Amino acid sequence: MTTTTPAQTGHHDAAWAREIRRLARERDAVILAHNYQRPEIQDVADHVGDSLALSRIAATSPASTIVFAGVYFMAETAKILAPDKTVLIPDPRAGCSLADSIDVEQLRAWKASYPDAVVVAYVNTSAAVKAESDLCCTSANAVEIVAGIPEDRPVLFLPDQFLGAHVQRATGRANMHIWLGECHVHADISPQALREKAEAAPESELFIHPECGCATPALWLTGTGDLPATRTHVLSTGGMLERARTTNARSVLVATETGMLHQLRRANPSVRFDAVNEHAQCTFMKMTTPAVLLSCLARGTTEVVVDLDVAARARRAVDAMIAVGTASAVGE
Repeated sequence: MTTTTPAQTGHHDAAWAREIRRLARERDAVILAHNYQRPEIQDVADHVGDSLALSRIAATSPASTIVFAGVYFMAETAKILAPDKTVLIPDPRAGCSLADSIDVEQLRAWKASYPDAVVVAYVNTSAAVKAESDLCCTSANAVEIVAGIPEDRPVLFLPDQFLGAHVQRATGRANMHIWLGECHVHADISPQALREKAEAAPESELFIHPECGCATPALWLTGTGDLPATRTHVLSTGGMLERARTTNARSVLVATETGMLHQLRRANPSVRFDAVNEHAQCTFMKMTTPAVLLSCLARGTTEVVVDLDVAARARRAVDAMIAVGTASAVGE
C-alpha cells in the first residue's frame, strides 16, 4: 500500500491549514486525499494515495469520520470498507467519466449475453456496479486477477478499455471481453504526444498509467525500438511513487493526471518530473478547493450513504480481489 503523510510545505495559506487541522480534531476526522487532488489539499491531508489504499486506511483508522478528498466512487468504496464510520465527500458533484461509462443496468444486460463469464470490475466503478461483479481489480493487480481465472471461463472486463487492452496483451487471453469505457483525461494522453516528448528528452524515463490512451501503443513501440524498452514503465499511481523513490534517471516523463506530479516531486526532489500532457487535468478531482474542504469540515457535508445490500455484495467483490494474493494492492 503506497500513501504519504504530508508535512506543511508552504503550498497553502498557513492560517487555513491550521483551521483545517483544528476542525478535523473537533470532528474526530481523518482527511484522505487522492494523488490527483490540488497540491494544497494533498499537503493538508493526513494521508495521500490511490483510492483503494486510502479506503483501506479508512477501514483501519481510529477516527470516527472519514473526509475523502477525491471523487464519489472513491468515497463509496471507503464507506463499503468502513460501514460504521461517517464518510464525507467535500463536493458530491465530483464524479468520474470512467465510472460513469457503465451503469448497473448496462452491466446486467452484458452479463445476460455471457452467463458463464467472470465479471472483473476495476475499482473505478460505482458501488452498484461492484455489487454486480465477481471480482474487483486495481491497475496494479489487474493482470494477476485475470490470469488467475480458469482459462475456460470467459471474462467480462470493465469499464476501462485501455487497462483492459493492457491486461489482454499481458495475459494473451482470447476469451476476454472489454467494455469500451475510458477516463476522458487519460484517453487524451496520446501515443503521438508521448513519442514526441520522448524523442525530445531521450534520456528520460517514461512513467505511463495503464488507463492512458498511449499505454498499449507505448508497449508496442518499445518492441519496435521507437521507445526505449528499459526506460518505459507502465505503472499504477502507487507504482509510480515506488519507482520515483529509487530511479537513477535525472528526468521522468509522466503520462497520467497532472496532480500526480506533486507527490512524485516530493518523493524524489532531485529528479525532474514533467507531464507528457500538461493539460491532463481532471475537473472533478479539482472540485475540492480549500474553501470547499473547509466548509465540509465545518458543516459536516456531504455524507456518503451506500445501500446495505449493495454494500455487502460490493464488499464481496473487493474481498475476493484481496484474497487472490495482492493484499498490498497499490491501486489505480
